[in-house]
Amino acid sequence: MEPLAENRKAHFTYEILEKFDAGIVLLGHEVKSIRQGKVQLTGSYVIFKGEELFLVGATIAPYQPSNTQTSYHPDRSRKLLLQKKELQYLIGKSRQKGLTLIPLKLYTIKGKIKLEFGLARGRKKYDKREQLKKRESDREIERALKGM
Repeated sequence: MEPLAENRKAHFTYEILEKFDAGIVLLGHEVKSIRQGKVQLTGSYVIFKGEELFLVGATIAPYQPSNTQTSYHPDRSRKLLLQKKELQYLIGKSRQKGLTLIPLKLYTIKGKIKLEFGLARGRKKYDKREQLKKRESDREIERALKGM
């Protein structure tokens, strides 16, 4: 299950508490475009509109730019498909202060494109600095072990 698109910045900016998988409602040419890697998840988020979940801000470039409909919007909202139990659970969790839903990656399972998103809490600036220091020290330890 190799990701078609990934939101790497999300793991740095947010602390991911839980992960969920959802189907996504797409047009035919959007599926082809995603499989070619013409999708951008950075800056996108997941919101509730009523009882339904939507992916907002994700950009899917046209599959054939010269042959696309004039009414096609690359950054339109796309509906996510989840079971009712999961939706009710997420509605309760997303209403808590400081929690948000962030898309993490797009991938395929049995020919279907799925979105993995996480229930996340924003990190403070000092948490981000701490994470950078830890990452750097891990790299130095790895280099030292390879040198031996």
